[in-house]
Amino acid sequence: MTLWSRRIGAWAICAVLVGCAGSGRPDPTPLQALEAKVSGKRVWREDIGKVTFPLAVSVNGGVFTVADDSGLVLALQADTGKEVWRAEVGAKLSAGVGSDGRFTSVVTRDNQLVTLQAGKVSWRKPLPSRVVTAPLVAGERVFVVAVDRSVHAFDALDGRKLWTYQRPSDALNLASASVLMPFRDTLVVGQGAKLVGLDPLVGTPRWEATLASPRGTNEVERLADVVGPAARVRDVFCARAYQAAVACVNAERGSTVWTRNAGGIVGVGADDQMVVGVDASDRVNAWKTSDGTPAWTIEGLLYRSLSAPVVLGKAVVVGDVKGMVHWFARDTGEAVLRLPTDGSAIRSTPAASGLTLLVVTTDGGLYAFRPE
Repeated sequence: MTLWSRRIGAWAICAVLVGCAGSGRPDPTPLQALEAKVSGKRVWREDIGKVTFPLAVSVNGGVFTVADDSGLVLALQADTGKEVWRAEVGAKLSAGVGSDGRFTSVVTRDNQLVTLQAGKVSWRKPLPSRVVTAPLVAGERVFVVAVDRSVHAFDALDGRKLWTYQRPSDALNLASASVLMPFRDTLVVGQGAKLVGLDPLVGTPRWEATLASPRGTNEVERLADVVGPAARVRDVFCARAYQAAVACVNAERGSTVWTRNAGGIVGVGADDQMVVGVDASDRVNAWKTSDGTPAWTIEGLLYRSLSAPVVLGKAVVVGDVKGMVHWFARDTGEAVLRLPTDGSAIRSTPAASGLTLLVVTTDGGLYAFRPE
């Protein structure tokens, strides 16, 4: 099997399996008139360049850090939009942003891991595989998971390579963002249809928990890679296995709490009450966090190519292909607010700092909203 056939992109596979791209996909469902049940407004706007890679917005100490295709990295005060710093890494990006507030890391399309400090490039290191998952910066280390699901750790101070972890490779891997998150003294990563807990000091596995059992008649149909983002609720991580299931895992014990069959190609949001995900047709589904019992379903946004959701207070927020931002009541799924951006698609997961919510459009619009 060639390298190309092993690394089919998520959208390419999606087009084959569920018609999510191309002429076979229905037009976006027209929006119905909505009488807002809560108040909210845009509090600031900024612009960067095009954003077509799977951007993860970093939130640290009241600062949003974002990046665009060209390699611009920008840190902004969350409450005001005031620029903290900006930097050009000198190459187009495939993944970003990871930051702990001190160090910020992105990955270029020519497989260079670039780490900045206070807006200045500190070091660059080559990576052996393509990366689309945002790096994780924690404990003065930078962690990277590649599309072949190898995991690499670097010293944040000087870029020294610390270790690499590689499970036996699956027949196919999605070229889509995976899960890479900290939990106390454990690194939680997506590996095939599993979440794996690694020792961040040496890269050895501590536990594995299965989200889904791959099934199908061929390798494409059996794809069930974990896709990001995941959501942490105290000791529990909830995540999606591509087109197979949504599940929650206890990261203290390394055991699966519950799993439910559920198609979908983007990650989930959650709090201590609900886990929320979007399926391949853009139904929004909610399950009770405690046991996975179905809670509600929204069908009013079908085929609007929704972002992964975020649960913020008592609301669920998603963005769509037309640049609209939708708020729903967490407990019932009732639509409560809708606000526009620049009309281009919102692909990245909305990010929150306190009461300020940031969405990023593919045309590079940064829109910060806040409830009134």
